[in-house]
Amino acid sequence: MGSAKRPTRHAAGEWFGAGPLAGAERVGSEPAATYSRLWDFRAGARILSPRAAASVTQPHATREPRIAMTARDQIHLTDRRLGERHRSVPITPEPMPRLGELLLAARERKGVDLYRAERDTKIRAKYLGALERSEFRELPGSVYTKGFLRNYALYLGLDPDAVMRRWKDELGTTKPIGPTIVSPPRPLETPRTGITFTPGLIVAAILTLGVLAFGAYLTMQLMRFSQPPKVAVGQPAAAVSEINAEEVTLTGTADPGVTVTILAPGPQTFRVTADETGKWSQLVPLNKGQNDFTISAIDPSTSKESGPVSRVITVPIPVGPEAPTLTVSSPNASAAFTNGAIPITGTTSGNQVAVSAELVGPAEGGGPPAGRQPQPKEIEVGRNGAFSGSYQLAPGEWTLTISSTNAQNKTTTERRTVSVAFTGVNLVVEVRGDPAWLKVWVDGKVVGGYAAGRIVQPGNSVDFSADGRIEVRTGSSGSTHFILNGERLGALGPAGIPETWLFSPPDEPRQTDRND
Repeated sequence: MGSAKRPTRHAAGEWFGAGPLAGAERVGSEPAATYSRLWDFRAGARILSPRAAASVTQPHATREPRIAMTARDQIHLTDRRLGERHRSVPITPEPMPRLGELLLAARERKGVDLYRAERDTKIRAKYLGALERSEFRELPGSVYTKGFLRNYALYLGLDPDAVMRRWKDELGTTKPIGPTIVSPPRPLETPRTGITFTPGLIVAAILTLGVLAFGAYLTMQLMRFSQPPKVAVGQPAAAVSEINAEEVTLTGTADPGVTVTILAPGPQTFRVTADETGKWSQLVPLNKGQNDFTISAIDPSTSKESGPVSRVITVPIPVGPEAPTLTVSSPNASAAFTNGAIPITGTTSGNQVAVSAELVGPAEGGGPPAGRQPQPKEIEVGRNGAFSGSYQLAPGEWTLTISSTNAQNKTTTERRTVSVAFTGVNLVVEVRGDPAWLKVWVDGKVVGGYAAGRIVQPGNSVDFSADGRIEVRTGSSGSTHFILNGERLGALGPAGIPETWLFSPPDEPRQTDRND
């Protein structure tokens, strides 16, 4: 039958029979070319998968027949000869390929790379590469290697049992691989994508935030309405203290925006609003001896009132001549006036009473700023200790200081806070230096007692009020001084010259020709 050629192995993993056997017409009932057989690496028995058996049918030809084989067929290579009736045809098989080579050839036939196989099998690429190189020592252990081989064989379309037998045969020629405790390979996960902001998601987020904000607001309001405000006194810190002074500043903390009320000795009451940080302070006068203060807070939005906080401040009484007594009946604390003539009345054991004022704020509801700081004024004390007078103030909030002094030069002081807000026109006419003849018209009508004119002696003053205008004619403009709505204007002309002046705020005073 001629000389025999050895089967030729191609890179794709297929085996081809060649030589005279290719020209044989029949062996038995099959073409001779169909007797190119595969090798079983374990027992030498011929094993063909159904697909391989179906592919090994090809008519004889004048050239070498090609037998199409799958990677599974490569594992079932057999060492049997082509047939018993043709034992005279010697076939020398090539050295059997290693298991790794067969896996590599099967993967190449499948047309995938290691990374695609890794994604499909969930077996890490480095372990698949170790299988294809037959480097079993690089694998985590025999238990995992079995699982890897079985899964990989099924993925490549190979017979997993034949692959396991081939692995055991190859493993028998090397040192057994001991078990290694490792974590099982985790399946690869599809990379997570970022959050996709859809209109529905945005609307849901906005609604959720709105509900949470509304719930927080309701919770805060419920807590606020259910709890009274808090107030604390920081200075003086002690409940009872001794201070040798005429006044002291009380300071403390409270809920922001609440009104802090301070009840001072006598009829005095002070109110202050806590700022946005909750701090408050108030200057209060002190009397000789014991001064009791009661501090509380009221929330204006809920009308809830805190519990009272008490402070007792003692002012030492000096040894020696006693200070005079002083009782101020007018003005009352926090009194409001619609003109600048503040009545000052009371009683004292001293022989001299002086009044001064300090501006502490604008008039309620705003208004024009106050004029110059008023000068201190002395009020005469009668034999019975009573005193009475008036003190002219501009619009605004003032602190009046009323002091009484005795012969031993000891002084007793009372303070009152008053507010002045003018309505219409208020004019005070003072005569200084020389007497002055006056005639006055209020809202166009002559004031009674001034129709024929009236002489006012130096050191005296008269007050006039009108809805819109006041007109004054004086026989000596330089001796006549004016105070308009609490603002001192002084003399408006030279001494000894008769002039007529019209006062109609907010216009500036102006001279007129009226002389009737």
